[in-house]
Amino acid sequence: MTVFKKSLLTLGITALAFSAVLVIFSLVFMNSLYYDKNTVALGKTSHTLLTAIGEDTIRQIFIDYADSSSLIQDLNLPVKSSGDHRLSLIAPSGYVLWDSQVTDRLVNHLAREEITAALQGNEASARRNSSSTGNKLIYYAIPIFDEWSGGHGEDVGVEKNSKVIGVFRLSVAVSKFGMRVSPIILPFVIYSCILAIIAFWAIYAYSRSLADSVGRLVTIAQSSTPLLSGPEAEELVAPEFRSLEKSMRAMTAELTMRFEQAKAESVRLEAILNGMSEAVFAMDSALKLHLVNPRAKELFNLEDKDINSLSLLEATRSTELEDIAKKALVADTSLELDIIKAEKHFQVYAAQINGGNGTGKSVILVLQDITRIVKLERVRKDFVANVSHELRTPIQLIKGFSETLFDTVTDDGGKKQIIHFIEIIQKNAGIMENLTNDLLVLADLENNNVNSRETEEVYIAPLIEEAVSSVQPQAKRKNIQIITDCPEKLKANLYGSFIIQALINLIDNGIKYSQPDSKIWVNAAQKNDELVLEVKDKGIGITQEHIERIFERFYRVDRARSKEAGGTGLGLSIVRHIALLHKGEAEVESRAGDGSVFRIRIPAFAH
Repeated sequence: MTVFKKSLLTLGITALAFSAVLVIFSLVFMNSLYYDKNTVALGKTSHTLLTAIGEDTIRQIFIDYADSSSLIQDLNLPVKSSGDHRLSLIAPSGYVLWDSQVTDRLVNHLAREEITAALQGNEASARRNSSSTGNKLIYYAIPIFDEWSGGHGEDVGVEKNSKVIGVFRLSVAVSKFGMRVSPIILPFVIYSCILAIIAFWAIYAYSRSLADSVGRLVTIAQSSTPLLSGPEAEELVAPEFRSLEKSMRAMTAELTMRFEQAKAESVRLEAILNGMSEAVFAMDSALKLHLVNPRAKELFNLEDKDINSLSLLEATRSTELEDIAKKALVADTSLELDIIKAEKHFQVYAAQINGGNGTGKSVILVLQDITRIVKLERVRKDFVANVSHELRTPIQLIKGFSETLFDTVTDDGGKKQIIHFIEIIQKNAGIMENLTNDLLVLADLENNNVNSRETEEVYIAPLIEEAVSSVQPQAKRKNIQIITDCPEKLKANLYGSFIIQALINLIDNGIKYSQPDSKIWVNAAQKNDELVLEVKDKGIGITQEHIERIFERFYRVDRARSKEAGGTGLGLSIVRHIALLHKGEAEVESRAGDGSVFRIRIPAFAH
């Protein structure tokens, strides 16, 4: 349907609806006005009739027949029974004492609205169908008081203590609505037809003008570039459409320029994607592919396949990639994941893209081949492990022979110097042994060599006692008291030996960097489904600049002091790796000169 037909139909329906509403409103108003005028006239007639009969006469009737509940037949009032008006005299009880048109007994009228108002001392009118005659009637009721009112009208000349002794009601039949409007139906129909013809002619002329103007704009929009340099409209069109035509020409030129820019941008983007060493997948919210770069096609053998007909799972056969893409659709941040595909290691980057213009959400996956980096890391770890194993044996031999040499020296000539040298050999051999042991532990943790062993449900208190007993000799040499606090029934699933190693490292650090005659506290507790192991000392503390790096391997706050204390620089790094092994974390709180608090948090603690 063209805009011309649409506008013609819309305006025609609107005109007809407006005409219908106008006619209905006029009829309703005229009908209301008819009833109002008749009600006013009936009120005047009622007062005239009451005056003609005599208010005293009517009052006497109500006094004489106050207790009657049936119609009075012997009253002779000047009202014709066959006229349009109907007079009724109604007692305060609601019973009709006399009616000019009905001689049978009538129902009680106490519930009639005009009767109710009149019995309260007010004149009132009503409009309804009569239940006794079946005609549409207008009622006007006047209250009759037991004392003279001095006139007619609401509360005019009524004594303060007067009471209503009856109701003087006059009604008149009104003709039906159809009968009243039948004389004007023909003129009304003629007037309506003339009005409709004029309205449709005006609508047709307006719609045709609108359609011509819009049609030219549609032609410009459809033809686009060829009409940009063409002549502007010469026919008579609205100024607004002339302005709109100019705007459309300018907009079309702008869109053409932007289209060329987007095309050039697309070419550049395609060149970048084709030159990337990473595999790139772009897909919609249903994970249907709409962009795949050459590297991804090569990696997953997609050169001869229709990319737009494949989903991510069909193209890659990888549920891991599908899972991370689904997570990226609902996540607020980008996601990263390492996967292994055909003996190659990939680092996957997934991010959500909010499309504009109602295109919905999209997902982009970037796969970076990190196989070489993984191999180099494995070589590095293997090197550390191999070197540690190679050093262990000669170090143990040096230590063993030095101990033997120390025990066999008996003469005094040069004995002190030999003992000094032997002590140096023993100390450095011990340092090298500790270093290689720590390197071996780190190598095992980094290579996940503990995964073949399962965690065990163990009590925590014995693990703390074993760790404390291992460092008790060092504590006694400095007269340091170790205080433990752990519930006896506290237990968890973990690697017991590694937890002991972590506690030994933390307690040993506390002993090394605490003053003699001080205290160290070792606590364990359950907090919010976590196992929290805590070692607290009152030693030299750590400044804030070193807090973030304290768990790095070989990192020392004070290198001279650390070497003097016999540390390897790997103790806290081992603690951190043991925490990570249990999917937990290691943390520290410390201030220089105020001691330190080291914690190991192990999550998902169910006991």
